[in-house]
Amino acid sequence: MFVFYSDVYVLPLPEGHKFPITKYRRVRDGLVERGIVKPHELYLSEPVEPEIVKLAHAPHYVESIINGTVDAMIMRRIGFPWTPELVVRSFTIAGGAIASAEEALESGVAGNLAGGTHHALWDAGEGFCVFNDLAVVVKYLFAQGLVRRVAIVDLDVHQGNGTAAILGGREDVYLLSVHGAKNYPHRKVPSTVDVDVPDNTEDAEYLAIVERELAKILAWKPDIILYQAGVDPLKEDTLGRLSLSMNGLAERDKRVFEMCKHHAIPLSIAMGGGYAKPVELTIEAHIQTYRILREIYDSRSQ
Repeated sequence: MFVFYSDVYVLPLPEGHKFPITKYRRVRDGLVERGIVKPHELYLSEPVEPEIVKLAHAPHYVESIINGTVDAMIMRRIGFPWTPELVVRSFTIAGGAIASAEEALESGVAGNLAGGTHHALWDAGEGFCVFNDLAVVVKYLFAQGLVRRVAIVDLDVHQGNGTAAILGGREDVYLLSVHGAKNYPHRKVPSTVDVDVPDNTEDAEYLAIVERELAKILAWKPDIILYQAGVDPLKEDTLGRLSLSMNGLAERDKRVFEMCKHHAIPLSIAMGGGYAKPVELTIEAHIQTYRILREIYDSRSQ
């Protein structure tokens, strides 16, 4: 298994900032300590070239991020201060996403311990998302002639408005977003399928939705699935508003992984959001995703 990481690039955030920047390194450490991911399976992500990011983003926006001239209003929407570290981290997350997708096409499954930055739009970032790694990957895979159909399974609690704005309407891209109906973003951009989930939805109802929608994607026959595995549907998440248990998240991931493995659909995983208090619950949920992944993909005879 190949797992890419970029947590060596840490953003200098103000004290009390609600984005859990430390979770990335702690998830990687936890995966290694528990033997879920072996040290030799971890690869430091390389920054992607700006021209590749420009496949999914306006050139003037990409250049403004690079040189620090991005509009102050856009930076407020992103929610991070501009720093040189932000630039390197943003390009590296996209690089890890591309590497993960390429490896998935080669070996069947791979992951990026970052990414899922689905709020970034063509010409602006928002919601802790600078560049939309999912959209960059899709545009790159098509530009390289590596795929004919791509499905994005976005199970973060927040709707993937940026992904839909950049990729929506394409017949060769299937966008599924299962998200909180009353949660951010307030203006949702139509995906191929959007499922607005009511506040306080629990495991059984949520899992029934996921199972139903995965069946539709399977029938569509994608060449690869990009899975945005946000753990913010967890009941304890401060930005979630849903009521999934840790077991419910495990069952959600299991359904995605089992479908991809059984039908030999290449799978690339993006980390997505998680804002639980204490942060240890978010870290545990992300680690659980890879534990389930390992259990399913190591069971080759099943």
